[in-house]
Amino acid sequence: MSYTIDLSGRVAFITGASSGLGTQFALTLAEAGAAVVLAGRRVERLKTLRAEIEAKGGDAHVVKLDVTSIDSIKAAVAHAETEVGPIDILINNSGVSVSERLQDVSPDSFDYMFDTNVRGAFFMAQEVAKRMLARAKGAAPGTFAGGRIVNIASAAGLRTLPMIGVYCMSKASVIHMTKVMAAEWGRFGITTNAICPGYIETEINSDYLRSEAGQKLVNLLPRKRVGQPKDLDSLLVTLCAPQSDFINGSIISADDGVVAA
Repeated sequence: MSYTIDLSGRVAFITGASSGLGTQFALTLAEAGAAVVLAGRRVERLKTLRAEIEAKGGDAHVVKLDVTSIDSIKAAVAHAETEVGPIDILINNSGVSVSERLQDVSPDSFDYMFDTNVRGAFFMAQEVAKRMLARAKGAAPGTFAGGRIVNIASAAGLRTLPMIGVYCMSKASVIHMTKVMAAEWGRFGITTNAICPGYIETEINSDYLRSEAGQKLVNLLPRKRVGQPKDLDSLLVTLCAPQSDFINGSIISADDGVVAA
């Protein structure tokens, strides 16, 4: 006996899709049958990803998005729904980090992280949720009344780590934001959950993880290894599935057993 999650007929909007986890999320959801909207600032990279998905028989679309701009968020969502159809799934993935001690954090650095990780994530979810709510109330057309919002937080939002204190604070905000969204929107069939990845190797951190300092860090981890973006595939698809209606407001660690402080 086998069990299959089929996302055919669903439209999934992925922010920060041009690299790292966002790229993997897009590939995974497209493989599961969803039409994927690839959103981000690096449009040429998004177009390359679209071509890769289409070559595998998937359905992909590109929209330019800067989550620090409310106008950009509204335009990207409107464009996506006009071109592809109502958004059923939002993967709220855009995020940035700066490594520095708290006493060295400047207002610009603080705003840089909070504008993307918290403000951007909130207003992105709000814009999509408004449309999901309208469909749920019968005020807008759509084949799927409800929706799935998956906020990408971080294991750093569950513990305190040196040198990335403001990043930890921002991801802790995303975790609390997820719970509030779940409480307010759940009764309309919109589930909101958060994934908290641990140490996952991407193009951004691969050089560091292979350095002497990075290897020391890896050796401190429970199984002395880091994850790959594909290690989140099954969790992501589960949270996006029509069958996951009872999972709402969950904060799920995917960190290979790193103990929270």
